[in-house]
Amino acid sequence: MNISELKIGNKIAKLPIIQGGMGIGVSLSKLASAVANAGGIGIISGAQPGYKEPDFRTDNEKANLRGLEKEIRKAKELSPEGIIGVNFLASVTNYADMVKLAVKEKVDLIISGAGLPKNLPSFVMGTDTKIAPIVSSGKAASTITKLWTRKYDYLPDAIIVEGPKAGGHLGFSVEDLKENIPNIKDIVNDVLQAVKEFEVKYNKKIPVIAAGGIFSGQDIAECLEQGAAGVQMSTQFVATEECDAHEKFKEAYINSHEEDIQLIVSPVGLPGRALRNKFVESVEAADQKIKHCYRCLRGCNPATTPYCITEALVASVEGDVDNGLVFIGSNGYKLDKITKVKDLMQELIEEANSYLKKK
Repeated sequence: MNISELKIGNKIAKLPIIQGGMGIGVSLSKLASAVANAGGIGIISGAQPGYKEPDFRTDNEKANLRGLEKEIRKAKELSPEGIIGVNFLASVTNYADMVKLAVKEKVDLIISGAGLPKNLPSFVMGTDTKIAPIVSSGKAASTITKLWTRKYDYLPDAIIVEGPKAGGHLGFSVEDLKENIPNIKDIVNDVLQAVKEFEVKYNKKIPVIAAGGIFSGQDIAECLEQGAAGVQMSTQFVATEECDAHEKFKEAYINSHEEDIQLIVSPVGLPGRALRNKFVESVEAADQKIKHCYRCLRGCNPATTPYCITEALVASVEGDVDNGLVFIGSNGYKLDKITKVKDLMQELIEEANSYLKKK
């Protein structure tokens, strides 16, 4: 077995690596284009992409639409032949407008999670943009596929299977993340089994992409052996020169230790994985107060939520890593240097091929 291309419809990436979307502002045009130029699929985060716009606080929706448009166009300019996508949280309040803009700008792929993106096919019908939901179980994969085929006669162009070791928001209960931790390989197998009936019925392959804790070339190879068509990786790409985050954000990853990484609960009630810092400690002490609400997430009540996740994530991506929220994957502490995207991806593929040759 050798490392092969990743095919999502007519989109063919030389390497089976999707760089995960990281918001706010961690993966924008610079990182996404570098990954695309290196043969993978580069993903822009659709979470508050207009945070640098002057009217971000006063006209959040327009600022985000403008910011997203700029980032997509810049990424396409930097990687005219590469595959560029956008990741959207299904729970954002302006979801439809953001997705429509991405489709209008002819992005290659839209990935969507943090809730099931029930109406996503309606925005891409008749276009060349591919769509992939993020799921954390075979049941969820079956549910979204049944919904899309029944309502839109549309099969997912790919399915991202995110395991419990990912950074940021997680699709598991806190109990599962602490006690009955699922294995990504088992979840991938569960999803592969769940989509079989649809593949047979529609005579079409649904690429299953493994994500969450994929860190090394061996991890990539093992997922491919399991039957995954590719992997999605995020944490490794933070420690690259091309990552869009502030240098202090990258250093926070490199200087972290395993015991610094913990589970938190976000304002929307979802568990997440982040670095323990002054900010997290202050939230636990219940002395955080919201100063401004962006009304960006459905299910977030500013009257009761302990902090504004937008303000917390913007602070960290701009370099205030003590007073901001730093999402990180479970393997983030293993990073020890800043590298270039091209070198990282070459190293990962060489390691994966070496592992497979020994099998």
